Amino acid sequence: MRPAQLARGAAGVAGAIAIAELVTRTGLVDPETVPPASTVLLRAAELAADGEYLVKVADTLRAWLGGLLLATVVAVALGILLSATPWLNNGARLVVELMRPIPSLALIPLAIVTFSSVTQSKMSLVFYASTWPILINTLYALRDVDPVAKETLRSFGFGDLAVLLRVSLPSALPFVATGVRIAASVGLVVVVSTELIAGAGEGVGGYLMESQSGGGHPDLMLAGAVWAGTLGLIANTLLVGMERRAFRWHVAGTGAAS
Repeated sequence: MRPAQLARGAAGVAGAIAIAELVTRTGLVDPETVPPASTVLLRAAELAADGEYLVKVADTLRAWLGGLLLATVVAVALGILLSATPWLNNGARLVVELMRPIPSLALIPLAIVTFSSVTQSKMSLVFYASTWPILINTLYALRDVDPVAKETLRSFGFGDLAVLLRVSLPSALPFVATGVRIAASVGLVVVVSTELIAGAGEGVGGYLMESQSGGGHPDLMLAGAVWAGTLGLIANTLLVGMERRAFRWHVAGTGAAS
């Protein structure tokens, strides 16, 4: 990110915080229900030194990262298989379109019954939700590979595997990476939501639920939510950085870095 973009982003965050603070301080909303932004940020800073909370953050990250990595491996392999076998692709299309809209949270009861631990249940739901964006991006990326480039390689005697490794995958990987980045955000929402509903006090979602028990602590609840958003921001920033380093040629060709 360029310095000017970083400055504009920081200005936007500062403006949003100032508006939230103003809304509360002027009495437009009840400060007992929605604490001032400065109080929430102070509680969020205190949570950074809270060992018990950091353990919950680690629980969330472990389930999220495990499910996302598993989804990436399975979805990319499945995308390559379906692209290489049109008859199988046609047969699987209806199944994919049927299962893709099913909300992951609707599968929480099934995950609880199927898996013995909360972590496994969360990981399975993250895997389910993350698979579709990666699979769809992989399928479309492989479909749009330049046919002239593939036929040129075949004319020199290269087989299907060589065409896949030398042309199709390098062309498709930037779009697959975009699918992984979308899936990362979706997976984080799913894991925190699952912890809220069935986390048994585990993870960031469990902390949000516990902070509302015993009369409720909106400042702590919102501080935990701030950390959930911060985790998403950090994950997205890291993935964007990895994309730009790994696919410099693609970024230069599309101007995505600007």
